[in-house]
Amino acid sequence: MSPVPELTGRLALVTGAGRGIGEAVVHALVGAGARVLATDAAPEGVTALARTYGDRVTADTLDVTDAAAVEALVTRTEDTLGPLDIAVNVAGVLRCSPVSELTDEDWAATFAVNTNGVFHVSRAVSRRMAGRGRGSIVTVASNAAGIPRTDMAAYAASKAAAVMFTKCLGLELAPLGIRCNTVSPGSTLTEMQRGMWPPGDEQAAARRVIDGDGAAYRTGIPLGRIADPADIADAVAFLVSDRARHITLHDLYVDGGATLRA
Repeated sequence: MSPVPELTGRLALVTGAGRGIGEAVVHALVGAGARVLATDAAPEGVTALARTYGDRVTADTLDVTDAAAVEALVTRTEDTLGPLDIAVNVAGVLRCSPVSELTDEDWAATFAVNTNGVFHVSRAVSRRMAGRGRGSIVTVASNAAGIPRTDMAAYAASKAAAVMFTKCLGLELAPLGIRCNTVSPGSTLTEMQRGMWPPGDEQAAARRVIDGDGAAYRTGIPLGRIADPADIADAVAFLVSDRARHITLHDLYVDGGATLRA
């Protein structure tokens, strides 16, 4: 008899699920037996996931910067699909610029998604989880939250804020049996990563990331490869599973050793 997948019977909310790491998280959670509410600001990607998985995935459009919309979606989900057991904050934006050229709009937009969005979703979901005494919340942050990056001040600061928020939330919720953790990827082969590369030879651009850039104070990647989104998704799937039942307030770096972090 085949073993029952470890997340069977659980319902998960994933933001930023239309592509990249968020899409990979949906695949990982469904593969582990969960039902998933896949959300994104753009409908195309999550609609395709729902077509692929049928009743295992429900698609919805969500702007995580809109607190009222987040609250309404969580209420509607619990009324129609059932109680949420898992929430994964993946939605994020990246706007690269030296601080001297960083606009107020870029700074505000970065924090609106990367930090405020995590707050809106985590608050709405944790309110319901608290009454049930169970649940798991994972925020996908970045290794840039723990090490300075040139031209990435807004992104790094917003992700650092999201990490500390998730840890503080986890401290408050731990007595209720709810776990809150973060996964901090390094360079991962997504559209966001490719958007930072100059046009041309993608293989050469990837090699530069792997080798590092001393002029930009960036170490290379000791494992010698850029992460696949599935590498990050597998870490998320582990943290929301019962195998990680005694792990909370943890920040798991999945960056091939790039930050040389102990």
